[in-house]
Amino acid sequence: MRNTNNRLARTIARTALILTSATAVAFSLTACGGTGSDSSGGKTVTVYSADGVGDWYKTQFAKFKDQTGIAVNLVEAGSGEVVNRVEKEQSNPQADLIVTLPPFMQKAEKSGLLQNSGVDLAAFGAADKDANGQWVTLAGNYLCFIANPSVNATNVTWDDLLKPDYKGKVQYSTPGQAGDGTAVLILLQQLYGKQGALDYLTKLQANNVGPSSSTGKLQAKVDKGELLVANGDVQMNLATIKDNSSKFNVFFPATADGKQSTVALPYLMGLAKGAPHSDGAKKLMDFLLSADTQKTLPDAMAVSARTDIQAAPAAAGTVNPASVVRNVTVLHPDWTAVLDSLDADVAAYSKATGS
Repeated sequence: MRNTNNRLARTIARTALILTSATAVAFSLTACGGTGSDSSGGKTVTVYSADGVGDWYKTQFAKFKDQTGIAVNLVEAGSGEVVNRVEKEQSNPQADLIVTLPPFMQKAEKSGLLQNSGVDLAAFGAADKDANGQWVTLAGNYLCFIANPSVNATNVTWDDLLKPDYKGKVQYSTPGQAGDGTAVLILLQQLYGKQGALDYLTKLQANNVGPSSSTGKLQAKVDKGELLVANGDVQMNLATIKDNSSKFNVFFPATADGKQSTVALPYLMGLAKGAPHSDGAKKLMDFLLSADTQKTLPDAMAVSARTDIQAAPAAAGTVNPASVVRNVTVLHPDWTAVLDSLDADVAAYSKATGS
């Protein structure tokens, strides 16, 4: 889940855009056979998913096959591409399960691409599932910021980032081009209102290095000290710290009253309308949403939305992603409303900041 490619970035302002920095990659097939194939004696399920947790999928799908005999075809792409492909295939449905990010799951629901799975979602709170049972949070992720170790990020506020000390040392990925950058705009709207968000980002331009279509590339700049602060997301940043021993710290800027907030950017899962293997797909949903499977999400630097799972202690040398947001207020925007006004909001941002 990283950044959109150039083609998707150009179309994003005209349509909806990915609210995580997901790179729209070419569709790739793993596990068994091609899209919609039945290469396991009729026991096959096809999952169209936003990329980002592929390694976790690989492990869990293998366990699922061992338990049920059902193989899983995984088709990965950027969030928008997932929904676009499902829509194009409506005359001959191929996908059984759809996993994508807001507001694209809401777009899929609005377009009639989902159906009620009937899967038991009682362990998930109202904010993490659709009232009509058409989608549920598979894995939680959150917007965050990262700081070079030279910065004591413990008490950094949004106002602090406006100070001259940060001139030329702050950069955030651009709303309308990168998903996490768009999430910055959405979070500030939640905190200060739409005009307040524009006013703040206009002031921040004095310290902002400039536009960036890539959130992931900002990590190396913060690691090296070229930047002091940049935006990111919890999953990506913790995974980079774990895998690459990067030297930066994850934090959440606070408002003037010291309150830290973030916006949830979860992977959402739903049963595709016309799913050719709906029975197997429902079994896979049950498996992926089960407590035992959800407890493994920290391995992917993601968080379970189940209300009956407590954050487990992190392994030596790692950070449990749930613990990172434990004392942070997690905001859940009305993604349907976000989608409806996104074009206008991005246009207003560009005008206000001159981006």
